[in-house]
This record gives sequence, structure tokens and C-alpha cells, in this order.
Amino acid sequence: MTSLLPVRHRTVTVHGHEIHYREAGPADAPVLLLLHGFPTSSHMFRDLMPRLSGTYRLIAPDHLGFGRSAAPDAADFDYTFAALAALTDAFTRALGLDRFALYIQDYGAPIGLRLALAHPERVTAIISQNGNAYEEGLGAEAWAPVLALIAERTPETEEAVRAIRSPDGIRWQYETGVPDEYRELLSPDAWHHDAALMARPGQDEIQTRLIADYGSNFALYPAFQEYFRSSRVPLLAVWGEGDEVFVPAGAEAFRRDLPDAEVHLLPTGHFALETHAPRIASLIDDFLARRVVKGE
Repeated sequence: MTSLLPVRHRTVTVHGHEIHYREAGPADAPVLLLLHGFPTSSHMFRDLMPRLSGTYRLIAPDHLGFGRSAAPDAADFDYTFAALAALTDAFTRALGLDRFALYIQDYGAPIGLRLALAHPERVTAIISQNGNAYEEGLGAEAWAPVLALIAERTPETEEAVRAIRSPDGIRWQYETGVPDEYRELLSPDAWHHDAALMARPGQDEIQTRLIADYGSNFALYPAFQEYFRSSRVPLLAVWGEGDEVFVPAGAEAFRRDLPDAEVHLLPTGHFALETHAPRIASLIDDFLARRVVKGE
């Protein structure tokens, strides 16, 4: 890694919607497209991007309905993972991103992997940070209310998932699985940031629709796995081993379809960058230099 460059905050209009994104690094450098998870935004990459900006062009959009991007009413936009993936595809084309490595976390995984299915020739590598593609990666207790909503949307199942995006539910996602020695590295700003954006008008229906649609991602797991086998895409899994949402078995499962996958379990939780950004940056830099940048 070389000298650090500043992170810039930009917007672009995609299919009539304003998309906010963070960008850092030289315009002619290899591209790393960073796709965030629920319930956060590109804010989750704030500590990672400067550490890689001397070598890579980093692009981190806020998904529609999240962060600083537009959040049209659910009556005006079809909040599904297929729709978000299509919008992400259009976003990359608006920025002229022809080839890129993907960093996928949580919701960013099915969005990014749908993009890879549609355009495998554009994806140079995948970094999965608690970004799941296998049934064994689903934590049973954490997923119980989600699976109930997927099975049937009722006032009772909606209320159960509503707790997941409450301030306490969001804080739980940041703190769970983080050992005491790393707790002081967790910034309360992170979950307060997410909770404030989740409290905006219209978010209840937006997020409920997306959670209810998550079953469409399970249906694509076999296709994702076949993509891994057929493409032999270089893959690095950097996983918070204390995550109770996407458990470590999901990281280990990548090796079943990609024997050369590199898997690192880190002593932290779901939002591993909050405590281990320097370590993850070092792993990414080494991985891309060996498996992608020098090989192109």
C-alpha cells in the first residue's frame, strides 16, 4: 500500500434516482466496488477506503433507500434485490466501470452476486466480508423472524422483523460477537448513524419489503455456487467469526466450490471493519496483488 488519498463524496443520477457514493484512489487504478449491507451504508467503509486508496480506485455506493441515496416511496419503486442489483449494474455503467473486484457484505452479497451472474466477465475477484451464499451460513436464531416473514407477511411477522432495525437491534448487530478486548474500538457513532437513517419516513415499508424479498436470494444460492465453480473467480473471505447473523460455516463453504478460496476468520462480529479495518485492508491488498492485479 502506498500513500493515502482523500475520500470524496459524490452523487450520480441513475434511472432518475440520485445515488450517493464515496470514491477514493487514482482514476486509472484497478477498481474495487464496495457494496454495503443492512442496515448501514457506504459509511461502513470509512476506515477501509483511505487504507487502500493509494493502489486502487474504490467506489462505494449507498443502495437506493439507504444512506444518502434517494429513498423513493415503496409505492414508487419496487424494493427487491433484483431491482437493487439492476440499479447497481446501471450505476457501474454510469461511472464507466467495465471491470472491478467486488467487496460484498450482508445485503451487498446477493446484490453483488446477481451482478456477477449477469456479467461474469466484468468481475475480477470477490472479497466477501460476512457476505453469505450458502444455507449453512445462516444463523438459526437470528434468521427465525426473517424466515417467518418470508413465509407469510402478517402484522405479527412484520413486528418481529421491525425489532431488527430498531436502535437496540442495530446496536446488537454491531456488538454481538465482539470480544471484550475489541469492544472499545467500536464507535457508537456507527449504530447511531444507521438508526437515524432507518428512522426516516417511509423506511418501515422499504425495509420490510426488502426483508420479505430475501427468500429470492436463497433461490439463487445454487446459481451463485455454480458461478463460483464455472468462473473460478478469485475469492477472499474475511469473516467476523462471532457473527450470529452469517456464521463462519458460510465462509468455510466457499472452499467447496472454490478450492483456492482464501478464508480468514477474524475475532470480531458482523461489522468486522469496525474493529479490524487495518487487518482487512492488509489482507485485501495482498490478495488482489497476488491473484488479480499482477495477473492481468
